Amino acid sequence: MLQCTAYTEIPEIDALVALTVMEGGPDQPPDALALCDFLLCELGEHDDQAEHAAQLWTAEIPVMRDLWLFWTDTRTYRFAELPPCPATAHADSVTRAQACMFYVGHCAHHSWQVTDPLDEVLAERARAEVQRIWDTRGET
Repeated sequence: MLQCTAYTEIPEIDALVALTVMEGGPDQPPDALALCDFLLCELGEHDDQAEHAAQLWTAEIPVMRDLWLFWTDTRTYRFAELPPCPATAHADSVTRAQACMFYVGHCAHHSWQVTDPLDEVLAERARAEVQRIWDTRGET
């Protein structure tokens, strides 16, 4: 399943407040927001009834709660501290498992089932650039 492509601007003041009051939140909330102005929905494609969601912060152990920003297409948003989804996908053995990176009770598919649609585009561009470099080297 492809990842939802909805995005939203981070409501900076409200996000700073949520990060400041969060148990296990960052020591410097402004620094946590300094790297990006927008968030992409991390969930798989979903219907219009479900909220979009992006993780804003992961609290350290032992708190084990993540701060998520939820929003709708009308740009109504809310923050929620939620524990991580307990689901795991076992790979080729019992000792190697992949944890779901979403929140408990998320809609639809788990994170390991969601594919970022930009990953393949970026990988193809990287392959083309490597091929171009190799072709150029062969000409000299």
